Amino acid sequence: MNVALVGNPNSGKSTLFNALTGMHQKTGNFPGVTVDKKTGISKISDPGGTLKTVQFVDLPGTYSLYPKSLDEKITFDVLSDSKNSSYPDRVIVVADGSNLKRSLFLASQICDMKVPVILVLNMMDMMERKGMEVDLKMLSEHLGVPVFLVNARKKRGVEELKKAIIAPLSVSEKKFFDFHEIATDAIVQIKGITKISNDYKAFQVACNYAGIEYFNAYEPQKEEIKKIIRDTHFDKHKLQAQESVSRYKKINELINSCTSVNEALKKRSFSNKLDAILTHKFWGYFIFIFILFAIFQTIFFIATYPMDWIEFSFIKVTEWGAATFPHGELSDLIFHGILAGLSGIVVFIPQIALLFAFIAILEDTGYMARVSFIMDRTMRRFGLNGRSVIPLISGVACAVPAIMGARTISNWKERMITIMVTPLMSCSARLPVYTLLISLIIPSGEKFIFFNLQGLVLLAMYLIGFIAAIGVAWLMQFMLKAREASYFIMEMPVYRVPKFSVVFQTIYDKVKVFLFDAGKVIIAISIILWVLSSHAPGNRFAQIDQKYEQLSLQKNVNINQLKVQAGTEKLEASYAGIIGKTIEPAIAPLGFDWRIGIALVTSFAAREVFVGTMATIYSVGDENNTESIRQKMMNETNKTTGLKEYTPAVGFSLMIFYAFAMQCMSTLAVVYNETKNWKWPVIQFTYMGVLAYVSSFIVYHLFK
Repeated sequence: MNVALVGNPNSGKSTLFNALTGMHQKTGNFPGVTVDKKTGISKISDPGGTLKTVQFVDLPGTYSLYPKSLDEKITFDVLSDSKNSSYPDRVIVVADGSNLKRSLFLASQICDMKVPVILVLNMMDMMERKGMEVDLKMLSEHLGVPVFLVNARKKRGVEELKKAIIAPLSVSEKKFFDFHEIATDAIVQIKGITKISNDYKAFQVACNYAGIEYFNAYEPQKEEIKKIIRDTHFDKHKLQAQESVSRYKKINELINSCTSVNEALKKRSFSNKLDAILTHKFWGYFIFIFILFAIFQTIFFIATYPMDWIEFSFIKVTEWGAATFPHGELSDLIFHGILAGLSGIVVFIPQIALLFAFIAILEDTGYMARVSFIMDRTMRRFGLNGRSVIPLISGVACAVPAIMGARTISNWKERMITIMVTPLMSCSARLPVYTLLISLIIPSGEKFIFFNLQGLVLLAMYLIGFIAAIGVAWLMQFMLKAREASYFIMEMPVYRVPKFSVVFQTIYDKVKVFLFDAGKVIIAISIILWVLSSHAPGNRFAQIDQKYEQLSLQKNVNINQLKVQAGTEKLEASYAGIIGKTIEPAIAPLGFDWRIGIALVTSFAAREVFVGTMATIYSVGDENNTESIRQKMMNETNKTTGLKEYTPAVGFSLMIFYAFAMQCMSTLAVVYNETKNWKWPVIQFTYMGVLAYVSSFIVYHLFK
């Protein structure tokens, strides 16, 4: 049995989907979290004890069956095309019970499609806070469908709903709106050629045949529909407006007869009072910046302790390995190749976990939607709109789902600009690179006034990404041509206390993806790097060994220093060193040496690989390996100048390069998937590469 979950954005569909299937799809207290259909299987026991298999499909939120954006078209396709593989046997319309008027518009349209429907009034806790009471029996009788009251977050009412899903269910015999009153000829003729028996489905075909995949496969039938529309003077915009007016008139009457509101409770709405402060035209921006500031200060302050423990653990494991296993190629690969590469990534998990925890809390409280609202006016000056803010902020976590989130933007030009600039937002993969480089050039504990200077620089890097994104968006609004009208409609969700199970699940999912996805790439690259760094053409290593053996026989020489010099010389002579030296002339104007050149190449697929690469490079040839990657890079000196290799000029130049360069294959792939044209990822890769190179060059020479 196929069961589709349909509802307005932020009505709690995904939360109910998780409660019904036991899955953990991402949820959030803002519209547009679900932009693609998700499926899940559940076994439900019938009254006789037999288990029934039910496939649930969580569809993107939509306000009506008039699709405007890509995510709304997915929902419309599934409901309107009986040939669609996800076409449901029954539909659960999830309504935000605290905003029934808007939810009933979509519910009444689906009832008129004559599919078996169950209406679920979700967020019953919010209804109670607003003092709302609904006569479920009367509402059910008026609509002709069963109605249930549910709190999906606390799973209240879910078991009763499951029983109703597998029980016999007929279509509603009620007709909310009679289309014969306004378009008789067109509906009759379309029913005749398509064999559709339902009036409203025929009306939807007349309005949206161009967007229904089924009719794209039957061109002659499509041409007949076009002719009917032309001959009958079918004006879909005018008729849809008439439909909306008529439906809302009936919905108002229905709500007045079925619901009651305690006015005393309504006036004490906490959300309204808080909105007056958080969405204030001046204080709203100030509070948003302060929240970001507090997040990055906390990340640096708290994460330091677990990061030190992780570094210490890796050093001890490496020491134990060196003392326990015989020296050879295999032990060298494991402890100086793979383990060194992994340590460079695992150490940053505390900061990644904290960042995702804060993002999940902001989403679940409903604050993200307020940020979209206050930023809308500013965004419009740069060719974006308020809905662009959600993908941009989501890009702080990962650009891939953020770019998919741009499907909620109906205006093509604004959607394309959002897709093109979202990768400039500093994602979590950049965080290990930033924190490593900041720790090299700014001493731990250094303050600016009373604040942690490292945290302030990290905040500045995130703001630089945002400023670059809106700057590029401003330029692109003059390059992309479109006459489509733009609008921004978003209903503010009520504030609520974040559910910590959701926050912890988000942290677990994101860290797992970060660790395992990046881990697989890092292990592969660490092995390749170890091979390239441990071997050289001809007998170069033997010549270096011979040279330093002779030097060690001289009097008053520091043997340990000679070992370090021999290791460095071997690395330069290795295959990896040859590759790095080949790249060096192109990156030297940015202040980068051949080691950084190797890391730039290996981190093309994923930025976080930079840290693992540097950890492997600095571990190869270091027999003792008793220092962390941060200590090794901090102690590195320039052979020409004798000064520290990682100066503020090099550190800032490298951070700016990683802030702007497109080094993520997954992002390029999803941009192609969303635009269906290779032109856009090629343009994106090129402009970000040029921006990164030029900006790094300027920054290096400013700080040099």
